[in-house]
Amino acid sequence: MRLPVAVPPARHETLASYLARLARRHGLHPRELWQQVSTPRPGTSRRDTDPDRLAAITGRRPGRLGLALPELRRPEPDWAAWRHQPQPRCPRCDARHDGGPVARLLPHHRYVCTRHRYWIGPPDAGQPATPLGPELTGIVQAQWHHLRLLHRYGTAHTYDAVLTGFLICAHLWDYQPAGWDTAWLRWNRRAQILIPAGMESTRFSASRIFAAAYPEAVNLACIIGSPRWRSLAAGDAGQRQQFIREIGRQLGHPRYQPPDGGDAIAHWIEYDSWHPASRPHTTYPQTRNYGAPRPAAVSQQSLQRQERSALFFRANRHGGNVILHHRHIQPVLIRDWSPRMDGITATIWASKTTGHPRNWTPARPAAGPIHPPGAENADITRTTTAEAVQVNPS
Repeated sequence: MRLPVAVPPARHETLASYLARLARRHGLHPRELWQQVSTPRPGTSRRDTDPDRLAAITGRRPGRLGLALPELRRPEPDWAAWRHQPQPRCPRCDARHDGGPVARLLPHHRYVCTRHRYWIGPPDAGQPATPLGPELTGIVQAQWHHLRLLHRYGTAHTYDAVLTGFLICAHLWDYQPAGWDTAWLRWNRRAQILIPAGMESTRFSASRIFAAAYPEAVNLACIIGSPRWRSLAAGDAGQRQQFIREIGRQLGHPRYQPPDGGDAIAHWIEYDSWHPASRPHTTYPQTRNYGAPRPAAVSQQSLQRQERSALFFRANRHGGNVILHHRHIQPVLIRDWSPRMDGITATIWASKTTGHPRNWTPARPAAGPIHPPGAENADITRTTTAEAVQVNPS
């Protein structure tokens, strides 16, 4: 049976989102539609989507459906290049898609819709995208710089570098060591625009805090992801000083030197700069959303976490603390070679210091980095160049 109304899938839409829109557009119960487009999985009570059946009822070829729906793509995409949670995209891009809200699975490098100037950000308890006015143009420009990094260094290293940039910015914003006034003023000004003081109960979202720090995180990523700068960070004392001066220059603190006991920058230089790029802890096929017949509801735990973050931010306006406790940066906060600490507070503290016992983490190799930056080729992986640079696929 072919459905009478054409409902095209959105680019990068999840299967559950598309099925929900199809059912709603035709007045069908979602379970009824699911029975028509799926087949039983042998030996279990579960069912799997049959691309041929879905193609038959929509009138679209399986290959065309796979281009839009990542879960039906064959061969499968490199899931490490994609976020593991579906999220809303730009509402103006979604407006032409009938049948209800659209949930998409986006690549790691997609933070802004540059066509319509909306902050998409990391997945955040179902929060909608945020419009960016002219006073926040720097956030839009940062997305273009981010895409250039992707072309230059590849998916894995760009992912690691941007998250590391967020981690460093978060520590500086939260602990506010002396000398970083230029960066603080920028972050606080953007945070005030995105979440005005006194309106935290209605305007707060962790994603908007990430938006406030995004331009500086990308600026740092230009250095952290560069093979040349990584080599200097992993080199001798003189080479490390070149790296330190450049970090300070990028963040408006040209006289910066790491304090006794270190900070987040010194920690990355000492323990992480000579390691390979960190990878995501979770990929989409490992989640309950993969191949699901209906979109998962936002959990009560996520909503409670969001409320606690809003209360904390309202009390002190320390956006860095929100970022540090958000799971979006966990792959660089808890790296594969990091020893496990006792709780999140200890983990955050450990990521901003070098004052640990000698056996806390593997010592820096004497002859330079074990994994020399630049040895990696441009690993755009299966996220194709055309897909990476399409600024506003709708």
